[in-house]
Amino acid sequence: MASLQFHGGTDENVGYAARDLDVPRVRQLFGVHLKIQWAIGMMPVPSLPAWVPDWLQSLLRLFTIGHCLLVLFISLHLGVLFCKTTLDAMPTGKLEDITDALTMTIIYFFTVYATSYWCLRSERMLRFLSHINHEYRHHSLAGVSFVNMHSTYRWFRSVTLVWLAACMGGTISWGITPLVLRNRTLPLHCWYPFDAMDERFYSLVYATQLYGQIIVGAVFAYGGFMFVTISFLLLGQFDVLYCSLKNLDAHARLLAGESLQALSVVQRDLLLDDATCERGQYAVLEEHATDLSCFESTGRQSPLSLTKAAHEALVECVRLHRFILGCAAEMEQLFSPYCLFKSLQITLQLCLLVFVGVSGSREAMRVINQLQYLSLTTVELLMFTYCGELLRRHSVRVVEAFGRGAWWQHASAMRQDVLIFLVNSHRAVQVTAGKFYVMDITRLRLVITQAFSFLTLLQKLAAKKTVAGS
Repeated sequence: MASLQFHGGTDENVGYAARDLDVPRVRQLFGVHLKIQWAIGMMPVPSLPAWVPDWLQSLLRLFTIGHCLLVLFISLHLGVLFCKTTLDAMPTGKLEDITDALTMTIIYFFTVYATSYWCLRSERMLRFLSHINHEYRHHSLAGVSFVNMHSTYRWFRSVTLVWLAACMGGTISWGITPLVLRNRTLPLHCWYPFDAMDERFYSLVYATQLYGQIIVGAVFAYGGFMFVTISFLLLGQFDVLYCSLKNLDAHARLLAGESLQALSVVQRDLLLDDATCERGQYAVLEEHATDLSCFESTGRQSPLSLTKAAHEALVECVRLHRFILGCAAEMEQLFSPYCLFKSLQITLQLCLLVFVGVSGSREAMRVINQLQYLSLTTVELLMFTYCGELLRRHSVRVVEAFGRGAWWQHASAMRQDVLIFLVNSHRAVQVTAGKFYVMDITRLRLVITQAFSFLTLLQKLAAKKTVAGS
């Protein structure tokens, strides 16, 4: 949590403006995310409230571990079955059958990897999210303008629910296609060591495949919305930092006890009108004018000197910057191995889905399902690379933020600190894929290029097969 001075020397829950502009701090940012993680079987050791009886805690933990093992088993056994299907299809030379089976093999083996990875990293993720939830700055430094993190919370919560619904809808629609068409077939065509269409096994096999599709949708959605959530939280914290740096002088004047009339003059100078206001100062947040009467009506601590107040405000900004960089480093550690396999999976899957869509059969439901998978895969790649690009670009704008304020009026007391801060802020925040390459727009272009290169190769093989057959 920020010190009391960060909030103008008053209560840390003080409002900077009317509640419609300055919504209070959210106590739990990740409530929806943690519930989803538990529900889809990627939290083997859930964090339970202290009031839950010991016997019920043991029962819930046992149930959770069993659920995680069931999710892993279903994904793994479907991956193995599709692997056998792929091997059986290869001698036939039918590229459509091979690519169909290979696509599902990649999807289910990646699901196994992702589920295992997040289960093993679940406790570390919980600690990371708890740290963010406790330490993030809801407001910028108290001054004549402010930004508020609630809009970011509302945005990433909506993205989480929409992306989960999209992934679940895309995978479940594939699973219920036979029911919609009233065909007594299975949604996934793979090898079984017994007759899966037998009445004794059909219902169980169908339910298992449908549950497997639900698992695929949930697991794929989890990695995407967690990456977007943490990325936009960090972008929001950078916005809070930049607005705080912009208000260094105003904050010092506020703590020094200057009158509302003098602060109003500073506010008019700092907040330009729409015609002259600089565009693109912030990545995700919106700046508002502070209601200065909020600080007049609350009991502040004894006034500080301008120089001391400005220096202590800079110290608070340095602490916030360190917090952001620490979170970015932990995000890199958590997501780097995942992004490496995700990039490989997306590259192969894009190639195979496009090939199947171009060269496969033209059945209406099949085409719709293929388009859903292709769209979800492309959007997922865009989510990872676009958020990585935003983080990389926005993390090095400290100099611009300093230039918007009047910190130079106190330069004699903080020149050296500002220079050190500027040097430390020149290194961009980056999320890499296994330390090999950065997840940014360049990576998006390369993945799509690689996917279509593989597609061209497959089409040439198909053409040779056709010529040889004729």
